[in-house]
Amino acid sequence: MSKVKLWAIWIICIFFSLPLYAQNAIEVGGNEQGLKRTGQQAVYHDATNALSLVEVAQLLNEGQFKPLSSAGSTGLKKGAFWSSIVITNTFSIPNDIFLEYIDHQIIHIDLYIKDKLSGKYQLVHQLSLTKPFIHRPVRSHRFTLPLNFSANETQEILVRFGSDEAGFTYPSMRIWTADNFYEAQTGEASFISFLFGSFFLMSLFALVAGVVTRQEVFYYYSIYAFSKITCWATILGFTHQYILRENFHWSLMSTSGAITIICGLLFSRAFLKSKQFTPKLDKVLLLMLANALLLLISALFQIKVIAIITITVALLLYPVLIGVGFARWRQGSKEAGIYSIAWSFLVIGLIIQALRDLGVVEHNFINYYWPPAASLLEMLTIMFAMSMMVNRLRKEKNAAKASYQAHLEQSKALLEMEVKARTMELEQAKSIAEQEARKDPLTGIHNRRSFFERAEERLKLAQRSQQRCCLFVIDLDHFKQINDSMGHGAGDQALCTFTEIVNRRVRETDVFGRLGGEEFALLVTEGLSTAKLVGERLVSDIASEKITVNDTSFSISASIGLVEVNIEYGIELAIKTADEAMYMAKRSGRNRVMIGQY
Repeated sequence: MSKVKLWAIWIICIFFSLPLYAQNAIEVGGNEQGLKRTGQQAVYHDATNALSLVEVAQLLNEGQFKPLSSAGSTGLKKGAFWSSIVITNTFSIPNDIFLEYIDHQIIHIDLYIKDKLSGKYQLVHQLSLTKPFIHRPVRSHRFTLPLNFSANETQEILVRFGSDEAGFTYPSMRIWTADNFYEAQTGEASFISFLFGSFFLMSLFALVAGVVTRQEVFYYYSIYAFSKITCWATILGFTHQYILRENFHWSLMSTSGAITIICGLLFSRAFLKSKQFTPKLDKVLLLMLANALLLLISALFQIKVIAIITITVALLLYPVLIGVGFARWRQGSKEAGIYSIAWSFLVIGLIIQALRDLGVVEHNFINYYWPPAASLLEMLTIMFAMSMMVNRLRKEKNAAKASYQAHLEQSKALLEMEVKARTMELEQAKSIAEQEARKDPLTGIHNRRSFFERAEERLKLAQRSQQRCCLFVIDLDHFKQINDSMGHGAGDQALCTFTEIVNRRVRETDVFGRLGGEEFALLVTEGLSTAKLVGERLVSDIASEKITVNDTSFSISASIGLVEVNIEYGIELAIKTADEAMYMAKRSGRNRVMIGQY
């Protein structure tokens, strides 16, 4: 065989051994700010989710990987997506970069790097929502993968994006250097803190307004605003990062979304009074509520197909609420018109999210955070509408008051008698209220203010009669553990039982009150030695008492600080000294009495 033929055969073999699909390398330097992205140049859809790494590598070599045809998302599809990436470090020194997945809607990410000697891909990172958060190589609410490059090194990478069943996938990752990544994370955390803080303040203000006005719509709004925090914290990944670090599941995102939808619908029906003024449209809202409940059930039972269908139906029906608000506005409710504008902000945000998920618009930080920002704008606008409602109610109240006063002037003689009777009732109510203001609502003993007043009076009487007084400061041991493990109902029962035990030992001349939480004070007219015996009996009585809540029995104990009161110094210093002695008792092992010194 001639040398020419040998050379020709050698060249043909080399040609066919090369990949059929040439891929441009992404060049990275030392100041990557997340502006460069990977993954959309060469993508393959494994619809069966059954291909092995070797088979995928072969498909890559055969040129089966193609550029992504959409603006960024694959749309709702089953199976896994593979992305081929080539990255070159242009630095003449080693360089560490982060690859950050651009969205939160992914269950698994596996990253493989091609070994230069064997030519085979090796698994480097394997991340999953189902794994504990501590397994993530970079502490972030989105999947982030660190890569190490030698000087001027080029790495060939395969990334597998998996959603178990059907899901929206963005086969793309942002490229960062570490310092820029953490700086961006700080800015993002500031925005999220502002967002959640705003939701929390709105929830708190609405709760206070509900207590003051006794309007149930404020309670609905308060719950709705708070549900926004849990919803967006879960969807954006912060619940997994900070709260459910061990047992997170995709269904929690659907669960929190369902709860928020239910809260929003309940608030809307109460605010718009749709049952009373738009009964036909109210039936549509009831249908939306039923759909949201089905979404909640499917999420709790992890039925992903039904969850996707029901949440899609919920989002498609959301504009109906704009129509209900518009209908109420045409009936004369100005605040309903503002509500429609507010709900429009939310619907626009959800439409942008849908367009992004369907791959119509490109994924970026603006449209990524537009839905939660739109939620905030929605809630702020609704709060303005509610202020209009309150103003209207105030005007109606003033008008009613004026009419009432006019009626008073017309029937003065009769109303004077009614006013006198009402005045007597108010005085009785005031007297009752003053008595209740001096009592602790849970235990029925003196509250803090009442205790100090009665104790000062008792000390003055003891000074005139030259009697000695001792003060106990009593604190229940491990009370927080009772609340955390058995619930606040068990904690309340423990406090009431403790109060009953002490009341058995209290005389009419003693002053017993609750200073706050699980801390109590008892002033007795006794010398120090006798008081110490009383304290030891109390410790014994408390420890021997059994408390039963929901068929579960437990015991409590108390640490007591005791001091003989120097009447000239007053009750405040005695409280402080006894409190220090009480903490000495806790440090000494609890369930005992310690005597304090001035």
